[in-house]
Amino acid sequence: MKIFISADMEGISGVATNQQLKTNFEYQRFRKLMTADVNAAIEGAFNGGATEVVVADGHGNMSNILIEELDQRARLVSGSNRVMCQLEGLDESFDAVMFVGHHGREGGSAKTVISHSLAGVCVNEMKINGKVVGETEMNAYVAGAFGCPSIFISGDDVYVNEVKETLPHVESVVTKKAIDRFSAELVHPEVVCKEIKEKAEIAVKHAKNQEPLKIEGSTTFEIEFKGPQQASMTTTIPIVEQLDPKRIRFTCGDIVTAYKCMWACVIIAITATNGVMGNVNA
Repeated sequence: MKIFISADMEGISGVATNQQLKTNFEYQRFRKLMTADVNAAIEGAFNGGATEVVVADGHGNMSNILIEELDQRARLVSGSNRVMCQLEGLDESFDAVMFVGHHGREGGSAKTVISHSLAGVCVNEMKINGKVVGETEMNAYVAGAFGCPSIFISGDDVYVNEVKETLPHVESVVTKKAIDRFSAELVHPEVVCKEIKEKAEIAVKHAKNQEPLKIEGSTTFEIEFKGPQQASMTTTIPIVEQLDPKRIRFTCGDIVTAYKCMWACVIIAITATNGVMGNVNA
């Protein structure tokens, strides 16, 4: 059985503030904690019957997990130039997807820790076919197109409740209790890792009983950005329609193509935040 793990950082054990995720002395501590949470999921997956595990580092520059400390049985997708973003490497050869250390959506509960939707600098809200989604739900729909059920999540309590509205049967681990966007009641990382390992094992053992989350036919994304300059520049993609100063919409024939278009829009919007030519020397 082949398992894909999409790993983020905001939802891992111990994280409560943005400063812990930035390049400073704190960040190095939390890279270790992220790697430990991922290792717990890998161990649980193999205990549950996995024969292959691929991990995609999906936070920030997507190069956070310490390869020298990663379980040697797993392979790691690292680096930020990716067509499929947090799902780079996923294809029909995988049997299931797990989400480790993910977080709640922008525009969701104000209490979820370090909430955002893919790129906090530019995205305010995302909808797929009229439904507001966070990163996990969006990625779960894409995984469904490859025939992969989403079987496990870990993150704060509000995030877990959000995702279970869409994936009610997913195995879950609450890594912390959200107090505010930048505070949380934390659980010791070793306690969290023990539960991740146990729940990941259960999830993989029962993976064949889970159904992929699918969208049949065309897929419409609607994205609300934080600034009008971000929205307007995405219309350089011909299929993108600007609905108002900050909102765009586009439709593609399938979820995978739409996901790639969404990612292209986000890349453009990030670049446009302070002017697309602002850092270019003539």
